Amino acid sequence: MYIKRDNEGRIELISRDETPECAEYLPADSPELLAFLMEGEGSRGPARFQASDLAFVRVLEDVIELLMDKGVISFTELPEAAQQKVMERQTLRRRLHGLDLVGGGDEESGVI
Repeated sequence: MYIKRDNEGRIELISRDETPECAEYLPADSPELLAFLMEGEGSRGPARFQASDLAFVRVLEDVIELLMDKGVISFTELPEAAQQKVMERQTLRRRLHGLDLVGGGDEESGVI
């Protein structure tokens, strides 16, 4: 996402595309961006904590995938609920790539 900051350095405007006003890029999972998007849902502290949780989900996905790739754990060893959530996330990620909503080959730099 591309952002515009106010005079105090806070995000004041976001855009999916780079514009003359929104020229600074932030990853879609940036805690700062997620906090801005959730700003109207309570005080700033809880929004930042929730944004951090959302960004951390991606870290956990990568760790689970790495452990499975290295053979440390197998998919079937995960609890049924965890298997379903992993499959849902993989399906969503494939759909985003299939719709070309996430640009480039690197998911970290993609825009949703």
